[in-house]
Amino acid sequence: MARAIWTGVITFGLVTVPVGLYTATEDHTVHFHQLQRGTTDRIRNRRVNERTGDEVGTGDIVKGYEVGEGEYVVVEPDELDDIAPGRSKTIDITDFVELDRIEPVYFDRTYFVAPRGEEYTRVYELLRAALAEAGKVGIATFVMRNKQYLTALRAEDDVLVLQTLHWADEVRDPGEELPELPSASERAGRGKQLDMALQLVDALSTDWEPGRYRDTYQEKVRELVKAKAEGQEITTAEEAPEATNVLDLMKVLESSLRTARSGRDTAEPAAEAGADSGGEERSAPRKAARTTASGRTTAKTPSRKAPPRKAGAASARARGRGGAGSELQQLSKAELYQRATEQDVAGRSRMRREELVDALTHSGRRRKKSAA
Repeated sequence: MARAIWTGVITFGLVTVPVGLYTATEDHTVHFHQLQRGTTDRIRNRRVNERTGDEVGTGDIVKGYEVGEGEYVVVEPDELDDIAPGRSKTIDITDFVELDRIEPVYFDRTYFVAPRGEEYTRVYELLRAALAEAGKVGIATFVMRNKQYLTALRAEDDVLVLQTLHWADEVRDPGEELPELPSASERAGRGKQLDMALQLVDALSTDWEPGRYRDTYQEKVRELVKAKAEGQEITTAEEAPEATNVLDLMKVLESSLRTARSGRDTAEPAAEAGADSGGEERSAPRKAARTTASGRTTAKTPSRKAPPRKAGAASARARGRGGAGSELQQLSKAELYQRATEQDVAGRSRMRREELVDALTHSGRRRKKSAA
């Protein structure tokens, strides 16, 4: 059973619910000890008095802010707790915003939030359900371990998730920090290369299934440790691929697209081979599955964020509206996403192809009504 790393209360308006904060992730990195070369002697890090060379216990260490050369203002831990903004045990929600309005660079760490007792589950569920229904996240601040955090509180299917955010002044400006970025003319390019790149993105598009990915580097580290423990040597090394020459870019894109499409085409017959070929009732779901994944037949794992929508039902609604829906059905997922970006469709980054069609159709009808 996990242990809470922080306890306090969440407040929104005059509603208060006692909660505990739990780490949502765990580290599976292979950790090594530091040894002196040629020996098995451990290397230790110790807190040592710079002047005397004596080791100092943690209880005898205080914080000091240097105001001049060799001159410090000493601050005790209790003094920092006393000046914590607001109540240091409160996550105070001040605003509610759309999740996709927060740029990914602002997100830092993720925590699960749980009610601190059965008697608080009803109020906890009220907040979770309200966030889920509104499709928004609560922006709040709180203090943990002598540091104030800006956070986004959002709803999953059965739990509240708190994500710490970087403050605005902590996020660097790429235009000022990075040595090279595409020019304005390069960003405005809309030639055949971009069309080919969009087709490649569409051919490789699928649903987000985190279980499909794994840390292959850590697997190789474990293999290396095991081999060396058994007296073997591993000499394999992979060379980094060469950078694509801009003169060869079109050929490389065409080759990549052929490879992606051939992989998709071979996946479809394999999926159909395991299905019952004798009956219309069994063939219709297979067609819907292919449409959902933009032509790729893959196993679908429902996301925790929201139950998957029926691709066939979305298509039927779009066709029933006629006109715009029929036109949108002819576009690739990449082209649909580009239109959704231009029309500022909320939540577009999490939508599948048919959901993009549905959202764009609704958006078009709203614009027509506004114009009227």
